[in-house]
Amino acid sequence: MKKNIYSVLKGTFLVSDDSFKNWRMILFVSGLAIGMIASSHSADKKVYEIARLKNEVNEMRSAFIDGRSKLMRLKMESAVVSKMKKRGLSPSVIPPKKIKVKTQQKK
Repeated sequence: MKKNIYSVLKGTFLVSDDSFKNWRMILFVSGLAIGMIASSHSADKKVYEIARLKNEVNEMRSAFIDGRSKLMRLKMESAVVSKMKKRGLSPSVIPPKKIKVKTQQKK
């Protein structure tokens, strides 16, 4: 046991005659570690992208609501009347009348 620990600390297990097995295991574990790191970076990148898109959606939603509220204020009758007064138009004081057209029947 003590000999194995010393061989690991000194690095002799990498240069001995049967070191090919050790190198294969080290390369395999290194490959797995690189794969895990790449996967972690990919997941982090996706998380940041999701957060950025959520912020963008919230900004667009607030811009939409702001535009809709401005439109509602512009469509109000009082806003239309005030804008038309500047042009010299005013609302009619005489209520509108219905026009009924009677059609003639063909004989």
